[in-house]
Amino acid sequence: MNKPLTKNKAYLWVKTNLFSTPFNSALTLILALLLAKILWGLVDWGILTSVWTGDADACRQADGACWAFLREKTMYILFGHYPFEEQWRPQMFVGSFFLLALLSQFKRFWSKALVYAWVFVALMSGLGMLGGVFGVPYVEMESWGGLPLTLSLAFLGILLSYPIGIALALGRRSELPILRMLCVVFIEVIRGVPLISLLFMSSVMLPLFLPEGVTISKVLRAQIAIIFFASAYMAEVVRGGLQSLPKGQYEAADTLGLSYFKKMIFVILPQALKAVIAPTVNTFIGLFKDTSLVFIIALSDLMFTTQASLKDTDWLGFTVEGYLFAALVYFVFCYFISFSSSRLEQELKT
Repeated sequence: MNKPLTKNKAYLWVKTNLFSTPFNSALTLILALLLAKILWGLVDWGILTSVWTGDADACRQADGACWAFLREKTMYILFGHYPFEEQWRPQMFVGSFFLLALLSQFKRFWSKALVYAWVFVALMSGLGMLGGVFGVPYVEMESWGGLPLTLSLAFLGILLSYPIGIALALGRRSELPILRMLCVVFIEVIRGVPLISLLFMSSVMLPLFLPEGVTISKVLRAQIAIIFFASAYMAEVVRGGLQSLPKGQYEAADTLGLSYFKKMIFVILPQALKAVIAPTVNTFIGLFKDTSLVFIIALSDLMFTTQASLKDTDWLGFTVEGYLFAALVYFVFCYFISFSSSRLEQELKT
Protein backbone atom coordinates (compact mmCIF):
# COMPACT_ATOMS: atom_id res chain seq x y z
CA MET A 1 0.00 0.00 0.00
CA ASN A 2 2.90 2.37 0.69
CA LYS A 3 4.40 2.19 -2.82
CA PRO A 4 1.28 3.41 -4.70
CA LEU A 5 0.88 6.21 -2.17
CA THR A 6 4.52 7.22 -2.62
CA LYS A 7 4.17 7.18 -6.41
CA ASN A 8 1.01 9.28 -6.20
CA LYS A 9 2.74 11.83 -3.96
CA ALA A 10 5.70 12.03 -6.33
CA TYR A 11 3.38 12.45 -9.32
CA LEU A 12 1.38 15.16 -7.58
CA TRP A 13 4.57 16.99 -6.53
CA VAL A 14 5.96 16.92 -10.08
CA LYS A 15 2.66 18.04 -11.57
CA THR A 16 2.16 20.82 -9.01
CA ASN A 17 5.69 22.21 -8.98
CA LEU A 18 7.04 21.52 -12.47
CA PHE A 19 4.09 21.21 -14.87
CA SER A 20 1.36 23.29 -13.24
CA THR A 21 0.96 25.61 -16.25
CA PRO A 22 2.04 25.54 -19.92
CA PHE A 23 4.71 28.16 -19.16
CA ASN A 24 6.09 26.15 -16.23
CA SER A 25 6.05 22.99 -18.34
CA ALA A 26 8.01 24.68 -21.14
CA LEU A 27 10.47 26.19 -18.65
CA THR A 28 10.96 22.79 -16.97
CA LEU A 29 11.67 21.11 -20.30
CA ILE A 30 14.11 23.81 -21.39
CA LEU A 31 16.01 23.67 -18.10
CA ALA A 32 16.04 19.87 -18.21
CA LEU A 33 17.54 19.94 -21.72
CA LEU A 34 20.18 22.48 -20.66
CA LEU A 35 21.04 20.44 -17.59
CA ALA A 36 21.27 17.25 -19.64
CA LYS A 37 23.56 18.97 -22.14
CA ILE A 38 25.84 20.27 -19.37
CA LEU A 39 25.96 16.88 -17.66
CA TRP A 40 26.71 15.12 -20.94
CA GLY A 41 29.50 17.59 -21.63
CA LEU A 42 31.02 16.94 -18.21
CA VAL A 43 30.76 13.17 -18.65
CA ASP A 44 32.30 13.37 -22.11
CA TRP A 45 35.14 15.65 -20.95
CA GLY A 46 35.78 13.99 -17.61
CA ILE A 47 35.33 10.31 -18.49
CA LEU A 48 34.74 9.33 -22.12
CA THR A 49 37.52 11.35 -23.80
CA SER A 50 39.77 11.85 -20.78
CA VAL A 51 43.34 10.57 -20.43
CA TRP A 52 44.13 8.59 -17.27
CA THR A 53 47.64 7.37 -18.08
CA GLY A 54 50.46 8.61 -20.26
CA ASP A 55 52.45 11.80 -20.61
CA ALA A 56 51.54 15.40 -21.39
CA ASP A 57 51.74 14.83 -25.15
CA ALA A 58 49.05 12.16 -24.91
CA CYS A 59 46.87 14.61 -23.02
CA ARG A 60 47.36 17.37 -25.58
CA GLN A 61 46.26 15.06 -28.37
CA ALA A 62 43.02 14.22 -26.54
CA ASP A 63 39.91 16.38 -26.19
CA GLY A 64 39.05 15.47 -22.62
CA ALA A 65 40.48 15.96 -19.16
CA CYS A 66 44.07 15.04 -18.37
CA TRP A 67 43.81 13.01 -15.18
CA ALA A 68 47.32 11.73 -15.90
CA PHE A 69 48.47 15.14 -14.67
CA LEU A 70 47.03 14.39 -11.25
CA ARG A 71 48.60 10.91 -11.24
CA GLU A 72 51.93 12.63 -11.75
CA LYS A 73 51.47 15.59 -9.39
CA THR A 74 49.13 14.44 -6.60
CA MET A 75 51.88 13.64 -4.10
CA TYR A 76 53.55 17.01 -4.67
CA ILE A 77 50.22 18.88 -4.41
CA LEU A 78 49.39 17.12 -1.16
CA PHE A 79 52.81 17.23 0.53
CA GLY A 80 54.82 19.90 -1.26
CA HIS A 81 58.59 19.99 -0.73
CA TYR A 82 58.53 17.66 2.25
CA PRO A 83 61.33 15.10 1.68
CA PHE A 84 59.94 12.27 -0.43
CA GLU A 85 61.48 9.49 1.66
CA GLU A 86 59.90 11.01 4.80
CA GLN A 87 56.40 11.59 3.42
CA TRP A 88 55.07 8.74 5.53
CA ARG A 89 55.13 11.23 8.41
CA PRO A 90 52.66 13.76 6.94
CA GLN A 91 50.62 10.84 5.66
CA MET A 92 50.29 9.54 9.22
CA PHE A 93 49.38 13.04 10.38
CA VAL A 94 46.59 13.41 7.81
CA GLY A 95 45.39 9.84 8.43
CA SER A 96 45.25 10.37 12.21
CA PHE A 97 43.36 13.62 11.71
CA PHE A 98 40.78 11.88 9.52
CA LEU A 99 40.40 9.00 11.99
CA LEU A 100 39.79 11.27 14.98
CA ALA A 101 37.46 13.50 12.96
CA LEU A 102 35.46 10.40 12.00
CA LEU A 103 35.28 9.14 15.59
CA SER A 104 34.16 12.58 16.74
CA GLN A 105 30.99 12.19 14.66
CA PHE A 106 29.61 9.51 16.99
CA LYS A 107 28.24 10.56 20.36
CA ARG A 108 29.28 7.31 22.04
CA PHE A 109 32.92 8.37 21.62
CA TRP A 110 32.38 11.79 23.23
CA SER A 111 34.46 11.62 26.37
CA LYS A 112 37.60 12.99 27.97
CA ALA A 113 39.51 10.18 26.27
CA LEU A 114 38.63 11.66 22.86
CA VAL A 115 39.84 15.09 23.98
CA TYR A 116 43.08 13.58 25.23
CA ALA A 117 43.41 11.70 21.93
CA TRP A 118 43.09 14.96 19.98
CA VAL A 119 45.73 16.62 22.16
CA PHE A 120 48.04 13.60 21.89
CA VAL A 121 47.68 13.36 18.11
CA ALA A 122 48.22 17.11 17.72
CA LEU A 123 51.42 17.01 19.79
CA MET A 124 52.75 13.83 18.22
CA SER A 125 51.91 15.04 14.71
CA GLY A 126 53.82 18.27 15.23
CA LEU A 127 56.73 16.38 16.76
CA GLY A 128 56.62 13.77 14.00
CA MET A 129 56.52 16.38 11.25
CA LEU A 130 59.50 18.22 12.74
CA GLY A 131 61.51 15.15 13.69
CA GLY A 132 64.91 15.44 15.29
CA VAL A 133 64.04 12.90 18.01
CA PHE A 134 64.07 9.10 18.28
CA GLY A 135 66.32 8.89 15.24
CA VAL A 136 63.80 10.61 12.95
CA PRO A 137 65.49 13.18 10.66
CA TYR A 138 64.73 16.84 11.35
CA VAL A 139 62.63 18.67 8.76
CA GLU A 140 62.38 22.44 9.17
CA MET A 141 58.94 24.03 9.08
CA GLU A 142 59.70 25.92 5.86
CA SER A 143 59.75 22.51 4.12
CA TRP A 144 56.21 21.71 5.24
CA GLY A 145 53.70 22.08 2.47
CA GLY A 146 50.45 21.05 0.86
CA LEU A 147 47.61 19.58 2.87
CA PRO A 148 49.49 19.06 6.19
CA LEU A 149 50.43 22.75 6.31
CA THR A 150 46.87 23.81 5.47
CA LEU A 151 45.48 21.48 8.15
CA SER A 152 48.01 22.67 10.73
CA LEU A 153 47.26 26.36 10.13
CA ALA A 154 43.50 25.78 10.12
CA PHE A 155 43.35 23.34 13.04
CA LEU A 156 45.51 25.40 15.39
CA GLY A 157 43.80 28.57 14.22
CA ILE A 158 40.39 27.13 15.09
CA LEU A 159 41.55 25.53 18.33
CA LEU A 160 43.28 28.60 19.77
CA SER A 161 41.10 31.38 18.35
CA TYR A 162 37.99 29.95 20.03
CA PRO A 163 39.02 30.49 23.70
CA ILE A 164 40.76 33.76 22.81
CA GLY A 165 37.58 34.95 21.10
CA ILE A 166 35.52 34.03 24.16
CA ALA A 167 37.91 35.97 26.39
CA LEU A 168 37.76 38.99 24.07
CA ALA A 169 33.95 38.87 23.98
CA LEU A 170 33.77 38.79 27.78
CA GLY A 171 36.35 41.57 27.99
CA ARG A 172 34.35 43.72 25.59
CA ARG A 173 31.33 43.42 27.89
CA SER A 174 33.37 43.94 31.04
CA GLU A 175 32.61 46.75 33.47
CA LEU A 176 36.35 47.54 33.73
CA PRO A 177 36.91 50.49 31.37
CA ILE A 178 40.58 49.77 30.54
CA LEU A 179 39.96 46.08 29.85
CA ARG A 180 36.90 46.88 27.75
CA MET A 181 38.79 49.53 25.77
CA LEU A 182 41.73 47.19 25.06
CA CYS A 183 39.40 44.44 23.83
CA VAL A 184 37.42 46.85 21.65
CA VAL A 185 40.59 48.27 20.10
CA PHE A 186 42.01 44.83 19.37
CA ILE A 187 38.79 43.55 17.82
CA GLU A 188 38.11 46.61 15.70
CA VAL A 189 41.69 46.99 14.49
CA ILE A 190 42.03 43.33 13.51
CA ARG A 191 38.61 43.25 11.84
CA GLY A 192 39.40 46.50 10.05
CA VAL A 193 42.34 45.13 8.05
CA PRO A 194 42.50 42.23 5.57
CA LEU A 195 44.23 39.00 6.52
CA ILE A 196 46.81 39.55 3.79
CA SER A 197 48.08 42.67 5.55
CA LEU A 198 48.43 40.75 8.84
CA LEU A 199 50.33 37.99 7.06
CA PHE A 200 52.70 40.52 5.49
CA MET A 201 53.24 42.21 8.85
CA SER A 202 53.97 38.88 10.52
CA SER A 203 56.36 37.92 7.74
CA VAL A 204 58.17 41.23 7.17
CA MET A 205 57.68 43.57 10.12
CA LEU A 206 57.56 41.23 13.13
CA PRO A 207 61.20 40.09 12.74
CA LEU A 208 62.27 43.76 12.96
CA PHE A 209 60.94 43.99 16.53
CA LEU A 210 62.57 40.79 17.77
CA PRO A 211 65.81 40.95 19.78
CA GLU A 212 68.98 40.44 17.80
CA GLY A 213 69.68 36.76 17.24
CA VAL A 214 66.09 35.71 17.93
CA THR A 215 64.23 34.24 14.98
CA ILE A 216 60.78 32.73 14.63
CA SER A 217 59.78 30.40 11.82
CA LYS A 218 57.69 31.99 9.08
CA VAL A 219 55.10 29.26 9.60
CA LEU A 220 54.70 30.18 13.28
CA ARG A 221 54.46 33.87 12.43
CA ALA A 222 51.72 33.15 9.90
CA GLN A 223 49.99 30.95 12.47
CA ILE A 224 49.95 33.80 15.01
CA ALA A 225 48.48 36.18 12.43
CA ILE A 226 45.74 33.69 11.55
CA ILE A 227 44.90 33.10 15.22
CA PHE A 228 44.63 36.84 15.91
CA PHE A 229 42.50 37.38 12.80
CA ALA A 230 40.09 34.55 13.66
CA SER A 231 39.91 35.56 17.33
CA ALA A 232 38.54 39.00 16.49
CA TYR A 233 35.73 37.55 14.39
CA MET A 234 35.04 34.81 16.92
CA ALA A 235 34.75 37.45 19.66
CA GLU A 236 31.89 39.13 17.82
CA VAL A 237 30.14 35.81 17.25
CA VAL A 238 30.35 34.99 20.96
CA ARG A 239 29.25 38.51 21.90
CA GLY A 240 26.13 37.99 19.80
CA GLY A 241 25.40 34.82 21.78
CA LEU A 242 25.92 36.60 25.08
CA GLN A 243 23.56 39.41 24.09
CA SER A 244 20.91 36.96 22.88
CA LEU A 245 20.35 35.58 26.38
CA PRO A 246 17.51 37.04 28.43
CA LYS A 247 18.53 39.37 31.23
CA GLY A 248 16.85 37.00 33.65
CA GLN A 249 19.62 34.43 33.17
CA TYR A 250 22.20 36.89 34.47
CA GLU A 251 19.94 37.95 37.33
CA ALA A 252 19.20 34.34 38.31
CA ALA A 253 22.92 33.54 38.45
CA ASP A 254 23.52 36.63 40.60
CA THR A 255 20.67 35.62 42.90
CA LEU A 256 22.36 32.27 43.49
CA GLY A 257 25.41 34.15 44.71
CA LEU A 258 27.70 32.81 41.99
CA SER A 259 30.97 34.58 41.33
CA TYR A 260 31.58 36.16 37.94
CA PHE A 261 33.63 33.26 36.62
CA LYS A 262 31.26 30.59 37.93
CA LYS A 263 28.32 32.48 36.49
CA MET A 264 29.95 32.62 33.07
CA ILE A 265 31.31 29.06 33.04
CA PHE A 266 28.26 27.24 34.40
CA VAL A 267 25.30 29.41 33.39
CA ILE A 268 25.93 31.99 30.68
CA LEU A 269 28.57 30.59 28.31
CA PRO A 270 26.98 27.12 27.86
CA GLN A 271 23.77 28.76 26.67
CA ALA A 272 25.46 31.49 24.64
CA LEU A 273 27.87 29.17 22.81
CA LYS A 274 25.06 26.72 22.11
CA ALA A 275 23.01 29.49 20.53
CA VAL A 276 25.76 30.50 18.08
CA ILE A 277 26.93 27.13 16.77
CA ALA A 278 25.97 28.01 13.19
CA PRO A 279 27.85 31.34 12.97
CA THR A 280 30.78 29.79 14.85
CA VAL A 281 31.11 27.02 12.28
CA ASN A 282 30.68 29.57 9.50
CA THR A 283 33.70 31.43 10.92
CA PHE A 284 35.66 28.18 11.09
CA ILE A 285 34.90 27.37 7.46
CA GLY A 286 35.96 30.86 6.41
CA LEU A 287 39.18 30.44 8.38
CA PHE A 288 39.94 27.10 6.73
CA LYS A 289 39.61 28.67 3.28
CA ASP A 290 41.51 31.81 4.30
CA THR A 291 44.60 29.73 5.04
CA SER A 292 45.09 29.63 1.27
CA LEU A 293 46.27 33.26 1.48
CA VAL A 294 49.57 32.20 3.08
CA PHE A 295 50.91 31.47 -0.41
CA ILE A 296 51.26 35.28 -0.66
CA ILE A 297 54.18 35.07 1.79
CA ALA A 298 55.69 32.07 0.00
CA LEU A 299 54.39 29.32 2.27
CA SER A 300 53.72 26.10 0.37
CA ASP A 301 50.12 25.46 1.35
CA LEU A 302 47.74 23.44 -0.82
CA MET A 303 47.08 26.33 -3.23
CA PHE A 304 50.79 27.12 -3.53
CA THR A 305 51.70 23.52 -4.38
CA THR A 306 48.81 23.37 -6.86
CA GLN A 307 49.99 26.49 -8.65
CA ALA A 308 53.61 25.32 -8.56
CA SER A 309 52.67 22.00 -10.16
CA LEU A 310 50.82 23.86 -12.91
CA LYS A 311 54.02 25.77 -13.78
CA ASP A 312 55.92 22.59 -14.62
CA THR A 313 57.02 23.14 -18.23
CA ASP A 314 56.30 19.48 -19.05
CA TRP A 315 52.69 19.80 -17.90
CA LEU A 316 51.65 23.30 -18.94
CA GLY A 317 48.03 23.89 -19.88
CA PHE A 318 46.18 21.64 -17.41
CA THR A 319 45.04 24.28 -14.94
CA VAL A 320 41.42 23.10 -14.89
CA GLU A 321 42.36 19.65 -13.60
CA GLY A 322 44.72 21.08 -10.98
CA TYR A 323 42.27 23.62 -9.60
CA LEU A 324 39.43 21.10 -9.67
CA PHE A 325 41.49 18.79 -7.46
CA ALA A 326 42.32 21.61 -5.03
CA ALA A 327 38.67 22.73 -4.98
CA LEU A 328 37.58 19.16 -4.25
CA VAL A 329 39.94 18.94 -1.26
CA TYR A 330 38.69 22.24 0.16
CA PHE A 331 35.08 21.23 -0.45
CA VAL A 332 35.49 17.88 1.34
CA PHE A 333 36.91 19.51 4.46
CA CYS A 334 34.44 22.41 4.50
CA TYR A 335 31.50 20.09 3.98
CA PHE A 336 32.79 17.82 6.73
CA ILE A 337 32.94 20.79 9.13
CA SER A 338 29.40 21.81 8.15
CA PHE A 339 28.11 18.24 8.49
CA SER A 340 29.71 17.93 11.93
CA SER A 341 28.05 21.14 13.09
CA SER A 342 24.65 19.89 11.88
CA ARG A 343 25.06 16.69 13.89
CA LEU A 344 26.13 18.70 16.93
CA GLU A 345 23.05 20.93 16.62
CA GLN A 346 20.83 17.86 16.40
CA GLU A 347 22.46 16.33 19.47
CA LEU A 348 22.08 19.56 21.44
CA LYS A 349 18.57 20.13 20.03
CA THR A 350 19.25 23.70 19.01
